Amino acid sequence: MEAFTLHPVGWVRKAAEATWIEVLPAYARALRGLEDFSHILVLFWFHANDHPEGRAVLEVHPRKDPRNPLTGVFATHSPLRPNLIGLTRCRVLAVTAGRIDIATIDALADTPVLDIKCYIPAPLAEGEVRLPAWVGEPAPP
Repeated sequence: MEAFTLHPVGWVRKAAEATWIEVLPAYARALRGLEDFSHILVLFWFHANDHPEGRAVLEVHPRKDPRNPLTGVFATHSPLRPNLIGLTRCRVLAVTAGRIDIATIDALADTPVLDIKCYIPAPLAEGEVRLPAWVGEPAPP
């Protein structure tokens, strides 16, 4: 099995009512132009589950609800998975030197951030999106 080495570009920070991504100084220049976007995609490492047991989980009840059907982790957003990469969309509040203030993130404080991408929505034709019943209605952006 081939292995890869990943290095964080920053960290999720939370204090009181504030949430932000602290970008390491070596990557601060990569923020140029990001202030023009309303949202970003954040790839992060589910560090709290970085143990053999968590990586071995292949099926879960979505949203930790046993009423939901047992589902493969690739069909969920579970933090338990073979490779502990999380992906979420965040609303950008401000971008300053080495920092992205965001509305919220579904990651713990001090979570390592692997990458940040500007969010550019791709239009979908009506009927192209299919979701299982346990998802319910999608949340508005």
